[in-house]
Amino acid sequence: MSTPDTAGLRIRSAVRAILLTPDSSLLLVRFEFPGGTVWALPGGGVDPGESYLEALHRELDEEVGIVAADVGPHVWTRLYVGPFADDAWDGQEDRYHLVLVPDRFEPTPAMSWEELRAERLHELRWWHLDEITAATDITFAPSRLGELLGSLASDGVPAAPIETGA
Repeated sequence: MSTPDTAGLRIRSAVRAILLTPDSSLLLVRFEFPGGTVWALPGGGVDPGESYLEALHRELDEEVGIVAADVGPHVWTRLYVGPFADDAWDGQEDRYHLVLVPDRFEPTPAMSWEELRAERLHELRWWHLDEITAATDITFAPSRLGELLGSLASDGVPAAPIETGA
């Protein structure tokens, strides 16, 4: 898998959480973009002066309502180069951290739904690994989410972060 040349491109740094239960359930967010619906992991952009960990804690509070999450290792990296929703960026690089949770919970975002929708986030939903792998008509980010999650569930944390591809 080749990595696109990003020289001269405006790439947004972002961080996301793999909120995973022991039964392989995963919390996903539904984004509505002009080009269609994408189900992705909670998280978002790293603000200037903010570390990845600080950004992830802020994003988990804003989008999910988790304060002081026990953030685990950086397990995946995804580089997306292409049209970006607000045209301020040429793409985004996501760092994915594993966050184990004991069970599904009801998300209670700190941000209002009006604020979340302004960021194109429209729904939070728990998915089981089997649902993700069976969903052939749904766009996930990363696109290999079912495969990656299955590997994480069966093989555990990789020795180094895995490049997910698109």
